[in-house]
Amino acid sequence: MTLVVAALYKFVRLPDFADKQYPLLSLCQEHGVKGTILLAAEGINGTIVGSRQAIDSVLSFLRSDPCLADLEHKESYADDPPFERMKVRLKKEIVTIGLPGVDPNEQVGNYVSPKDWNGLISDPEVTVIDTRNDYEVSIGTFKGAQNPHTESFRDFPEYVHNHLDPKKHKKVALFCTGGIRCEKASSFMLSQGFQEVYHLKGGILKYLEEVPESESLWDGECFVFDQRIAVRHALEPGSYDMCPSCGRPISEADKLSPKYQEGVSCPYCFDSLCEEKKIRQQEKKRQLDLAYQRTNDASVPKLSHQQLAPSSS
Repeated sequence: MTLVVAALYKFVRLPDFADKQYPLLSLCQEHGVKGTILLAAEGINGTIVGSRQAIDSVLSFLRSDPCLADLEHKESYADDPPFERMKVRLKKEIVTIGLPGVDPNEQVGNYVSPKDWNGLISDPEVTVIDTRNDYEVSIGTFKGAQNPHTESFRDFPEYVHNHLDPKKHKKVALFCTGGIRCEKASSFMLSQGFQEVYHLKGGILKYLEEVPESESLWDGECFVFDQRIAVRHALEPGSYDMCPSCGRPISEADKLSPKYQEGVSCPYCFDSLCEEKKIRQQEKKRQLDLAYQRTNDASVPKLSHQQLAPSSS
């Protein structure tokens, strides 16, 4: 059965967000839905997977709240569930920048549709900034975009303070995977005195879905936080795998490195990986390989990144 993967977020004031946790978790579990949903006073953010009927039931439940009546979501499809369990977590922020005063519910940049994005970023007066982390940028970005070289979104404010000036950078265009980080980033930049801040509505994924490759200014692939690892234009599956220890995308060239060990390490984490974790990953891989050999069944993957992947913590 083909499963529906639904990604959703909305910045909206939810003063009763904690009261929603258990009813939402119970509903998801009742319908066999798996994934993670974050709830905070500033809104909701999550990705869930399940049958068509199950996902529709959860979305209907969420939209029955007047605050979430216009909640938008994006869909993709999977043959195997990319998540092993369902979690509904209470958070201070639905995407963490670490600055309590930054609130997209109060102010946010100008949304730009995918069809208008090329024209905006082709303007020489516009500074184009990729708000994603360095490992995401490394496999693909828009031509001419600045890479802040951040390890986490919390580093973005420091990058702005050190490299951008409201008097010099009068027009700024931001983009990210699905749009949520840009809402926080644009709100922060407006609070710092930047006057014209734009961001790509729906993020890179919407751009790759709607803009023909022949007209595209995107170069490379886009890292995604699900079983696909990366996608190309028209959201076709990309060519990357994921390191089970550090979660970075790894290419075929990375696999030629002596520091790459299937199911254990990659060139980016080999030197920093403690021996204890290497042993744990080796044991996980051994157990999966044994299961594969016992069943000799193609439905049991030799390596399942859902089982080997590092935890979100």
